[in-house]
Amino acid sequence: MENGEKRIVIAGAGSIGCYAGGCLALAGRQLVLLARPRIEAALRQGGLRVSDLKGRDRLIKPEALAVTVDPAVALPVADVILVTVKSGATQDMAALIKAHARPDAVVVSLQNGVDNADRLRAALGRQTVLAGMVPFNVVQSPDGELPLRVHRASDGKVMVEDGDAGLARLLDVEGLAVEAHGDMKAVLWGKLLMNLNNALVALSGLPLATELADRRWRLILAGQIDEALRAMKASGIEPARIAGLRPALLPKVLRLPDWLFKLLARRMLAIDPEARSSMWDDLRRGRPTEIDDLQGAVLRLAEKAGTQAPTVQRVSALVRGAEAERLGSPGLVPEKVLAPPAGRRST
Repeated sequence: MENGEKRIVIAGAGSIGCYAGGCLALAGRQLVLLARPRIEAALRQGGLRVSDLKGRDRLIKPEALAVTVDPAVALPVADVILVTVKSGATQDMAALIKAHARPDAVVVSLQNGVDNADRLRAALGRQTVLAGMVPFNVVQSPDGELPLRVHRASDGKVMVEDGDAGLARLLDVEGLAVEAHGDMKAVLWGKLLMNLNNALVALSGLPLATELADRRWRLILAGQIDEALRAMKASGIEPARIAGLRPALLPKVLRLPDWLFKLLARRMLAIDPEARSSMWDDLRRGRPTEIDDLQGAVLRLAEKAGTQAPTVQRVSALVRGAEAERLGSPGLVPEKVLAPPAGRRST
C-alpha cells in the first residue's frame, strides 16, 4: 500500500496529536483524529490552525478534517495508530486499540516517558508497537478561541523506532520532520533528562524560555540531571545526545553564567517566548500530571540502582502537592523548590 493510501489515526488528539495530525492532513495523508469532546467540538466548528517557529501558519477547514470521539469509528480503519495520549492514559488507550483496531495495524507511541511503548506491547500482545519521541513543545490556543490553534514552539525532529519499512517516510511531511532511529531506548532516556525541566516550569509558572534563561532554575535542573545520570550509569543506560550535547556535558552547560549560557545554548533557547510545559497546563486545568513517568522514572531507576536522587524527589513531591491542591501552578521561586517543605504559595 502506498503512503497516500495508508490510513493514520491520531489516538489522543490533544496539542501534540493535533499538531502532528494537522501537518499530516495538510500533506494529503488519510487521517482520522480521535479526540475528546472539547477538541472535537472546536475542530468541527472552526477547523484547525497549524503554525510553527518557521513562520508557517496554515488553516484546515472543518469540512477537510475527519474527527470523532468514538474509538469504534476511528480505530478499525487504521493502518497506523499514533498514540499521543498522556502517559496516565496509556493503559486505557491500549484497551481501546485491542478492542477496535485491526491486528495488523502498526502502533506508534509518541509520548513522554521511557516505557509507554513497553506498556502498549504488554497490553497488545503480538501487535507491532514501535517507540517514538517528539522533541518539541506545542502550545494550544485558549479554550473557546476559534479556530483551534496548535503552535510548534520549539524545533526538533521526531524519531520513530526503526522497525517498519516506510513508516518514517509516511510521517515525514512539511512541518513534521521524522526519521527512523535504531536505538530508541537511548533517545527516550536522553529526552527524559530535558523533560525533568517540565516540572520546574510547572512549579514556577514561568514561560519555558524565561525559566531556562535564569541560572537559579538551571542549577535545579542540572542537579536533577546529575542524579538521573548517576542512576543511568549504574544501570548501564547510555542516553542519546540532547540538543547536540553529550549528556555528561549538559549539567556543566546549565551551570554556566546566564550571559555565557545564552551565547552557547542558542539551540536550547530557540523557543517561542510564551511556550510552557504540558505539566504546567495540567496543573492549570486540574488534571493529573506526568510526574510519575518523568521524575518518577528516575526515582524508580535510582532505587533499583542504589543511587540517591534528593533533588528529583523534592521536585516530585512539590508537583504532587500542587496536583492535590488543584490550584494551578504554585508560582514558586527557585529557593523555595530546594527549601524544606513549607506552606503553599510562598514566594
